Amino acid sequence: MARTRGTRPRRVRLWRWRRNPLRRRSDLAEAWLLLGALVLALLLGVLSGLAAAGAVDGSLAERRARSSPVAAVLTEDAAGATASVTENGDGGVWAKVRWTAPDGTLHTGRAEVSPRSPAGTEVTVWTDPAGRLVAAPPEGAEARFQTVMAGVTVAVATGGLVLLGGRLGRRRLELRRLDAWEAEWSRVEPSWRRRMTG
Repeated sequence: MARTRGTRPRRVRLWRWRRNPLRRRSDLAEAWLLLGALVLALLLGVLSGLAAAGAVDGSLAERRARSSPVAAVLTEDAAGATASVTENGDGGVWAKVRWTAPDGTLHTGRAEVSPRSPAGTEVTVWTDPAGRLVAAPPEGAEARFQTVMAGVTVAVATGGLVLLGGRLGRRRLELRRLDAWEAEWSRVEPSWRRRMTG
């Protein structure tokens, strides 16, 4: 027995934009909605991504301006300190250090140092204008990475939200179209039923 292939409907691209007696006003409205959502998602995504990248870059620049490297001295052997892992994966320990603040006062605190450093070793720590210890501000590739990632994340999130709004608007149009079809069918169906029974 020979198998027959079903005919597949031919896909017509951009059919909502073409003149056609079967095209409804809601089809054209849906086409404009999808186009508007796409353009708006791209535009707002790019603008918000650039704004976020600029804000992060400005924040990092401010952190760099407000912190400065200071020479400090280890006051204990690092070998006996508690081990930790630094962000770049190198093993480090937190040990007690002493440094002089810009106003000339002596300060002590804990900073991350090499695990084999003996007491008296000079290390570099970062301080704020008041002389308190702060984390080293990201520079170079790390700062660029944070800036780019912030921009990309905000751009994708903003564009995604706009596209989601367009999708919800399209769904609303579909529901209105289904309601219209239901109302139309409820007007036509009784006359068809009379024809079938009569």
